[in-house]
Amino acid sequence: MSLDGAPSTQLFGTDGIRGVANIEPITPETALRIGRALTAVCHNRPGRPSIVIGTDTRLSGYMLEAALASGVCSMGGDVFLVGPVPTPGIAFLTRSLRADAGVVISASHNPFQDNGIKIFSRDGFKLPDAVEGEISKLVLSHTIDDERPTAGSIGKTGRIDDALGRYQGFVKNAFPLHLTLDGVKVVIDCANGAASTIAPAVLAELGAEVIPVGTAPNGTNINLDCGALYPQRVQQLVREHGAQVGIALDGDADRAILVDETGEIVDGDAILAIAAQEHLQQGRLPHKTVVATVMSNLGLEIALRQMGGKLLRTPVGDRYVVEEMRRGGYRIGGEQSGHIIFLNLNTTGDGMITFLSLLAILVQRQQPLSELRQLVRRYPQTLINVRVRERQDLQTVEPVSHVIQQVSDKLGETGRLLVRYSGTEPLLRIMVEGEDERLVRAYGEEVADAVRTHLGAGESA
Repeated sequence: MSLDGAPSTQLFGTDGIRGVANIEPITPETALRIGRALTAVCHNRPGRPSIVIGTDTRLSGYMLEAALASGVCSMGGDVFLVGPVPTPGIAFLTRSLRADAGVVISASHNPFQDNGIKIFSRDGFKLPDAVEGEISKLVLSHTIDDERPTAGSIGKTGRIDDALGRYQGFVKNAFPLHLTLDGVKVVIDCANGAASTIAPAVLAELGAEVIPVGTAPNGTNINLDCGALYPQRVQQLVREHGAQVGIALDGDADRAILVDETGEIVDGDAILAIAAQEHLQQGRLPHKTVVATVMSNLGLEIALRQMGGKLLRTPVGDRYVVEEMRRGGYRIGGEQSGHIIFLNLNTTGDGMITFLSLLAILVQRQQPLSELRQLVRRYPQTLINVRVRERQDLQTVEPVSHVIQQVSDKLGETGRLLVRYSGTEPLLRIMVEGEDERLVRAYGEEVADAVRTHLGAGESA
């Protein structure tokens, strides 16, 4: 449903289709129709469509994999099944296999009862909005339900047994051949997800002493008190084992949060700053620009400015970061949450390429991560979610727009106010940053109170 209660005509959100598994739209019936619709769209190209399908480690992945594959074959397409593979691995395999599309069955960092469907184009990038809209229309209108290839026109399914091995060789290219991780002790939490086998293996092959956790997926423990959303275990193990680096991946391994040798978090903003400094010093950062979302801390923007670079901001969502990077010819971008895109290495956020790139910088500079993360001085930030009755243009609600303008004026150039609607829930998100933590909280509540009074539908979320 849309925010105002009207039926939605779009299946896709900002990162594919997502929901509770076996409840619409994440059901085998709808997955089958998605497979058919995707194949119909791919039929616009010459030849028989071929589609890669991979999963993370959720129990419901088996159900949805079978349904999607059945839909593709039913529409005359061929399927490559690759099993549990990180999301960025599907982007790579789609390109490598010259497939027409790649599908990932994953709900990323969500709990195991959720699942989702993300689709990559043949070039390894996420589908454009227009193509997602076309697929949604075909699924929701049932207009192709009666299109039924028969006999030899029905598709077939095959399995790529060495898919993880192919991806493993690919990601190792992110680590320079002349370097090793000999003598480096690394703690890695794979969130009981798609990288549970491959990530520790890559680190070990490069010479690291690896302390792996979250590597025993059972279908129901993906992201369960582990991984990128729960880095506390990695922090503790880094301190206990005297490791130089800790790594926390999410369930589909498209993002990584790092931990320095003192046990402190190194988030996506700090990772972007460290990578940008390295590329700037080597003259390899196009336009001296990093792309990030409006949620990245003001400290990143200031750090880049001080090192002679600049920050270009996009709406929230790694797909918008990638779109801007492609449009402007930029190389490095990402989100505070740890989705980092090195566009010269892969077409989407890749947690393994992220940590390998950062480990290479550490080895070359012979500096501890605790020193490198000091590039970014984090400005105090508060985030308040207010539940609203309906999505109104805030400029038309004068009492709210007046308070927003007042707070923006008070913050001046040493702070930021961001007010935006959630893309998936009836919430207005209020983010305030500034130098004084007490004032930041007060300004946030000032805006939130105005929204509650004039637009609110209950308690803040």
